Amino acid sequence: QVQLVESGGGLVQAGGSLSLSCRTSGSFFDINTMEWYRQSPGKERELVAGIGPVGSPNYVTSVQGRFTISRDNAKNMVSLQMNRLKPEDTAVYYCRADLLFRAGDTWRTVWGQGTQVTVSS
Repeated sequence: QVQLVESGGGLVQAGGSLSLSCRTSGSFFDINTMEWYRQSPGKERELVAGIGPVGSPNYVTSVQGRFTISRDNAKNMVSLQMNRLKPEDTAVYYCRADLLFRAGDTWRTVWGQGTQVTVSS
């Protein structure tokens, strides 16, 4: 069974930095877009950043210039470097990926379990 495992969350003061990582566990045939979402209490889950197989990152406006998404295709990992963090960045951050389990199969969406990021003012 393929899983996405996030790490790197924690508590940081406003203006500080955190780095999140998401690694794949299990076997699969191919991986396409990898993304980071976040969800804070009472709000819908929102897309924070995404990156395709060969790059082309995109970001939600609120994090542009502060967050950087990157991926290591050899390790099937995606990372999110978060700088100049603000209290409003506080949320559970989820990794999401589109995976092909076998050749000729359909793409499947897999989510990680989430990691808490708390930014204190």
